[in-house]
Amino acid sequence: MKPMLPTLAFEAPRGEKWRYEVKYDGFRAQLSWDHEIEMTSRNGKELLPLFPEISDFLHANKERFAPYLPLTFDAELVSLENPYKANFGAIQIRGRMRSQERIRAESTRNPCRLMVFDLLKIKGKSLTSESYQNRRNQLNNLFTQLELPPSPNPQHPELLQLVGSETNLDSLWEIVVMYDGEGIIAKQVNSKWEEGKRTQTWVKTKNWKYVSCFVTAYEKANGYFYLSVYKGQELHQIGLVVFGFKPEEKNSLQQIIKQNKSREDHQFIYVEPAICLEVKYLEIYENQLREPHFHQFRFDLTPAACTYEKFILQQKNLPKNSEITHPDKPLWEDPPIQKIDYIHYLREISPYMLPFLKDRHLTVIRFPHGMFGEAFYQKNVPDYAPKFVQTSHWEGIEYIVCNNMQTLLWLGNQIAVEFHIPFQTIHSKGPEEIVFDLDPPSREYFHLAIKAAMDIKEVLDELKLISFLKTSGNKGLQIYVPLPSNKYSYDDTRLFTTFIANYLVSKDPDSFTIERLKKNRGNRLYVDYIQHAEGKTIVSPYSARGQSHAGVATPLFWEEVTEDLKIEDFHLGAISERVKKLGCPFRTYFAAKAEQDFEPVLDILKKKKS
Repeated sequence: MKPMLPTLAFEAPRGEKWRYEVKYDGFRAQLSWDHEIEMTSRNGKELLPLFPEISDFLHANKERFAPYLPLTFDAELVSLENPYKANFGAIQIRGRMRSQERIRAESTRNPCRLMVFDLLKIKGKSLTSESYQNRRNQLNNLFTQLELPPSPNPQHPELLQLVGSETNLDSLWEIVVMYDGEGIIAKQVNSKWEEGKRTQTWVKTKNWKYVSCFVTAYEKANGYFYLSVYKGQELHQIGLVVFGFKPEEKNSLQQIIKQNKSREDHQFIYVEPAICLEVKYLEIYENQLREPHFHQFRFDLTPAACTYEKFILQQKNLPKNSEITHPDKPLWEDPPIQKIDYIHYLREISPYMLPFLKDRHLTVIRFPHGMFGEAFYQKNVPDYAPKFVQTSHWEGIEYIVCNNMQTLLWLGNQIAVEFHIPFQTIHSKGPEEIVFDLDPPSREYFHLAIKAAMDIKEVLDELKLISFLKTSGNKGLQIYVPLPSNKYSYDDTRLFTTFIANYLVSKDPDSFTIERLKKNRGNRLYVDYIQHAEGKTIVSPYSARGQSHAGVATPLFWEEVTEDLKIEDFHLGAISERVKKLGCPFRTYFAAKAEQDFEPVLDILKKKKS
């Protein structure tokens, strides 16, 4: 069936007869499951060969789905970046892949998800003639019975996830803006599903960004206007626009360009910077504006006011309650990073960082003047913290608990650069993980951290323990062994950390040490096993560090750990693109907690001790 399509509007409809869903930017997909499974695109293209992870997931759960077949879902196939945003660039790259080996590798490393928003058939019965609300009720019930995620979650291993249907437009829109989502779709509660029709009962509204720019050329064959801003003294092209003009606006602009042309050839009419426009667009994709629409003429601006710096500043809509003060304040010199760059980093990395901050007492290191001034530790929540900041009291301190994007951005505005967390949550009685901190004497000896990590990985593999690795963001590496919640004590884990530390030292005493005093370590790597204890902290995955090179505590894939690994490569300017391209190496971290079989190892260590 050809899909039902929404109509674009610049204002979302309101009223009791409307419901609101997050709009995800991916491939429209219809999943039909009778005797065979088919997943087709909007244009009828078969998608399963390109996205085998969906097929694998469905076949692995065939018994769960069997009572409800034949079944048809209407959905969006996405690379889920956060609960409210899909990564358009990533899904485009996946869609162009042709090598089966590469497709399979990418589907394992960074699987896509099917975001289901409608139910068209269940147990062979068509629901297309029923109202939207009835279809949604049955879809919600089905997901409950299948025990599939009731809301989008990029960390959840289940690859079919449910798109919510909300009644409050304003609260949903605020969240979509906060997470930099594409937009929303409003749907009438009594609307039927109409095959192949672009309908007024589904209305999409997008989270537009705005840029002030000027026209530099007009393409005669197709009517496109070429747009630029000033980057220093040079013209910097940002894209082209043809949509959004009223006929009289487009004609006027064409005439102005023709009357004031600087030169002309067979393809273009060129004009000097003079005519300023405001253009709205979704995002930057392959260095061009995506879905640009003319918004208005800016006769109040001169071209000199249309700068690349302002363009960068406006690329992310920030929520109303996330005021950023002094956005151009320099924080790092090399690479040059301003406060707004840091805020954008926190926003983009939040889906991967927040799960590790969730429900943990937070200690931050703040740098009010960036790397150009003194820093200080902050544990107690300040009196001026907004109401949305959650807290938890422990041992005389009212700690911040960073459980949401708002708190993360607020902390970013306070220039909290380093985020340090304990090994347990506010709900757990013991450690949630074991962490080995491999700390060489300096970056010059980073090779010792690599050697220690590989030696420990060999032991962990032999013991059949699941492990993860990250840089410290400074000069070392940190190995994580996730544990089931509320099952082990710090006394238990101390047996294991002591065993591993002693193993390393006995294997290579010239390279490794457990000596606490720095002056006695020489040029050996310190294996800090004592630091893993109640009340102690470790830097959070994806936290920046207060170092001159803007290092980030970056999760790594184990296959990256070779002699060629360089700690300097993992800095603030590179991590967001790294995660978009490669996915998150800690993606399966929380699922591994339930699978981790630490008991046999602990039993052996306890017997040895006794």
